[in-house]
Amino acid sequence: MTRKETYMREVARLLSGFLTSGSAGDLLTCLVAGSNLPGPRANLELAAAFSETVRKFAAADADDRHILWDLCVELACVSPEDAPTDDPHEFLAFCGVRGIGAIGSLSPACVGPALTHLAEASVDPRWRIREAVAMGIQDLLSRQRNATVTELEGWVEGGSWFTMRAAAAGIAEPDLLGEPEIADAALRFHRKILIRIYTANERQSEAFKALRTALGYTLGLAVAALPGIGFEYLRQLATLDDQDIRWIVRENLRKNQLQKQYPETVQHIQAQLS
Repeated sequence: MTRKETYMREVARLLSGFLTSGSAGDLLTCLVAGSNLPGPRANLELAAAFSETVRKFAAADADDRHILWDLCVELACVSPEDAPTDDPHEFLAFCGVRGIGAIGSLSPACVGPALTHLAEASVDPRWRIREAVAMGIQDLLSRQRNATVTELEGWVEGGSWFTMRAAAAGIAEPDLLGEPEIADAALRFHRKILIRIYTANERQSEAFKALRTALGYTLGLAVAALPGIGFEYLRQLATLDDQDIRWIVRENLRKNQLQKQYPETVQHIQAQLS
């Protein structure tokens, strides 16, 4: 039995106890104790076990779904003041966000409410919570692609820098990009985000810097999924007199997903940037 399977068995036991008694104390104690925080890496296997088990329980019983939804929303609302970055209780918010994405993936009707909560969490000052949002988006895209893409269009067209970052990081997942519709949406999202960057004056905030850093990796994943039109787009970007956009292009050209598969094309665009 793998470590994740062991976690899933324990989480299932604790969730059953919670649904029976109405008390989540033992479950929360388990999550906090197993968080691996403080430390460089939270316990992602435990968080995944939590979200997958929550989804299974919620799918099996409509009444339990409402109870588990309320639990995940409550966990996601654990504030930065009560659980700052690297505090073990931050893991509760992380798991809550993951659980929202998991339950939201059960039906098209669940997607909108889930993304409403994920949008709020996407601007959280804690970077781990923002990463949980991207993971939640990936859960939604994997099971409710059309409804999720439609909602995320609004994030990239009118959202904040942090919200755009969540959309880009969520959709630029290699396991998802093999699906043509998601690959198309990923490149389209990146085009829209980069247009907003090109026309923006405010570029000094932490949120903008987080978006720029993310795009330094995610754009290349979208390009690798659609190399024909993707590389033509990179060539166009390389001609722009915009230091942030040129930095994003340069960073992506350094990544293995483009360097190894398309070395000559990469070198040509790098020469343009020089």
